[in-house]
Amino acid sequence: EMEKVLGSGMPLDELNKYLSSFSGSLTSGEDFKLKNANSIWFRDEENRLTVEKDFLQKNADYFGAAIYKRAFDNSTCKEINNWVSDNTDGMINNILDSIPDEAIMYLVNAVSFDAEWDIIYRENDIADGKFTNSEDKLMKVTMLCSDESIYLEDEDCKGFIKQYKDGKYSFAAILPGGDIKSFITSLSGEKLSKILGSAEDCIVEVKLPKFGYEYSSKLNDALSALGMPTAFDQNNADFSGIGKSTMGNISIGEVIHKTKIEVNEKGTKAGAAALVELVDEGCVIAEKQVILNRPFMYMILDNETMLPLFAGIYTGV
Repeated sequence: EMEKVLGSGMPLDELNKYLSSFSGSLTSGEDFKLKNANSIWFRDEENRLTVEKDFLQKNADYFGAAIYKRAFDNSTCKEINNWVSDNTDGMINNILDSIPDEAIMYLVNAVSFDAEWDIIYRENDIADGKFTNSEDKLMKVTMLCSDESIYLEDEDCKGFIKQYKDGKYSFAAILPGGDIKSFITSLSGEKLSKILGSAEDCIVEVKLPKFGYEYSSKLNDALSALGMPTAFDQNNADFSGIGKSTMGNISIGEVIHKTKIEVNEKGTKAGAAALVELVDEGCVIAEKQVILNRPFMYMILDNETMLPLFAGIYTGV
């Protein structure tokens, strides 16, 4: 189930090699910084938990994962939060409030991104604007106004791509023709690829609201709905490749994801962290126009692969 959901049926070894290669290509430069870090934390109780060395070695080899064997007490909780903070440049300071008794392992991923726009907004590019949020309330915003050169369009949305310095990464915004919730619900990987593939060179008048927010979510239900419910089933989950517990079968307890992003006149700063808890039974005339004055989808893209490094929606609430 997990291979099918996370890797479209790709064999695990091939998926590991692909993700390792892609992760290794995500580099930093003089004008931008991208950091991707992984870690595994497991409970220091040998009479309760035995972790497979091959699992730890593969994660270290493919994903550069740091390995920590800890007591799983309050000090470990603090250490995990500090690790996340360090690897998101302080954007996310707390992903874990406490460690429950049944938790035996945490798989933690942290990503941070900080880049300047290729062309920074000047004072006369900034204007007051209005934004209708997802609760249909009108709010005042600061609009960043520019002419861009890459336009996106599909039968039910339009958008643009805006470059960061050095041209390795870019910002994409997609404005649906109708309700943002319906658009996201119907959005598949194939459809998103089609939208990004529709890119055409033309002058686009853009108004982008200056925004920043922090979002936290448990992904258990979403991952189950995508097709991997067994991983969360204490009786039927099979994580024998990871290890064994003397206190019952190992399953996933929680998958927590946190994101924080800031988009302003200078550029974009973003941080994201994901935690998987394993438990036992214990003035130019524009040709096109994209005015982001209502909820929209945004992405930070790797220009070589056009794969999103960050993705989210801004609703104004």
